[in-house]
Amino acid sequence: MKETKRQKVNKLPVYNYSCYLDGYDSQKLMLQTTKLRNLITKRGTFEMLIPLCCTTNPVRYKQFKGLMKGISSKTLARRLKELEMNGILERHAYNEIPPRVEYKMTEKGQELVESIINLIQWMIKWS
Repeated sequence: MKETKRQKVNKLPVYNYSCYLDGYDSQKLMLQTTKLRNLITKRGTFEMLIPLCCTTNPVRYKQFKGLMKGISSKTLARRLKELEMNGILERHAYNEIPPRVEYKMTEKGQELVESIINLIQWMIKWS
């Protein structure tokens, strides 16, 4: 029976099975997966990283507040603190009146965002 054009387009590619995770401890991987999920899936967290990864300039708290509609100041402050504690963001507070606080993406944070963007691109490709 001859394949139709549509069947050729919708045909899933066949890959040689090879596991690149051989030698890893599955329990440790699951623990790391849980940590990552807990970090990036909290409301507003990923949205906070986007303005930082699109610029080399620091972003001020007030800028975040303007971008993050629907997120309370308390939640925003909590998320920023969590990202700082996890080494994703650098916080720099200036001894000025009024107070000025700026946030900058760390190298670790930049890698995280790039990985998430790759995952989103994969999802778009295969959905």
